[in-house]
Amino acid sequence: MSHLRWDFVYQRPQHLLTRFAKQTSVFFYEEPVLDGNEESFLSVSQREENLHIVVPHLQRGLNEEQIAVALTALFDQFIADFDLEQTLFWYYTPMALTYTAKYRPKAIVYDCMDELSGFKFAHSQIRVYEQRLLEKADIVFTGGHSLYQAKKQYHENIHPFPSSIEKEHFAKARTCDEAPDQMSIKGPKIGFFGVIDERFDLELIRQLATDRPDWNIILIGPVVKIDPATLPQQPNIHYLGQKSYNDLPNYLAGWDVALLPFLLNESTRFISPTKTPEYLAANIPVVSTPIRDVINPYGNQNLVHICSCSKTFATAIEKELHSQNRTEWEMQVTDFLADISWDKTQLEMTSEICDCISEKEKISIAS
Repeated sequence: MSHLRWDFVYQRPQHLLTRFAKQTSVFFYEEPVLDGNEESFLSVSQREENLHIVVPHLQRGLNEEQIAVALTALFDQFIADFDLEQTLFWYYTPMALTYTAKYRPKAIVYDCMDELSGFKFAHSQIRVYEQRLLEKADIVFTGGHSLYQAKKQYHENIHPFPSSIEKEHFAKARTCDEAPDQMSIKGPKIGFFGVIDERFDLELIRQLATDRPDWNIILIGPVVKIDPATLPQQPNIHYLGQKSYNDLPNYLAGWDVALLPFLLNESTRFISPTKTPEYLAANIPVVSTPIRDVINPYGNQNLVHICSCSKTFATAIEKELHSQNRTEWEMQVTDFLADISWDKTQLEMTSEICDCISEKEKISIAS
């Protein structure tokens, strides 16, 4: 059950669940779309042999109570033919408890990838529902170490699983052709890919572009939850829109430096940006604001520049643009990334889940 759309930005849920789908059937159940005029219904589409995307479609104009009733009816219909003794519930959003709370599957997993209560337009009751989910969950994973520190007191079986990577995919940037719509941009290219939302430091980008008109700032990704009219519009800022995950190495291939320009606020307090190791695997130097899960481990190991203002950002970028020899840094990056992969993360999660289920069965037999 997820607050994110499968066809939005390819990130943690997609990386993990495509791997679980190689072992078992996976149904990715999204939040509702309010686009219907008559009866509510579910649309189910198959993406891989064992992977299905389920989307509830509800009537327009329903209030919150009516939405909960409609979602409950649709989920009851959907889950009716499942053997709950062979079914695991995997939550990304605590709000899914509004229509799933009465069920008792084989196990309940909460993969807490972000502090959702800190996000813009978060549901007013999300903290309440998260507390309920923490009480119900058999096992909890967190998207980073700082989030683990914040949540560990609330669950006895909780494990940190920070952002991982498909190294081979992003390493293609070292040898592949640059994307045609970026190739025409001449001069140094300083890039970012990801969601441009309330976490993104627009003023930092605006100031960098103003101070260094000879640099090109490449921004790739959808703009959500902020007014597009507020985006800085200097001639050297290039908004290339959302790109597919498969095409990202072709854009990285033309970058000189990569950015992590996040604000320091409630929505970024516990983030562990997946793009950090992805940039590094592409052999692109990275400059970041002081995000806790970027400082530790990347900043502390001198893999990423940590900067707090546009002037220090510019200084770090300038240093990298004039760097003649990165051999030592490249070796450090290679060593750091050697033991990190989404395959490994998924296998370790599987092991933790299996141990959890075995322990539940022992307790059940004993009782």
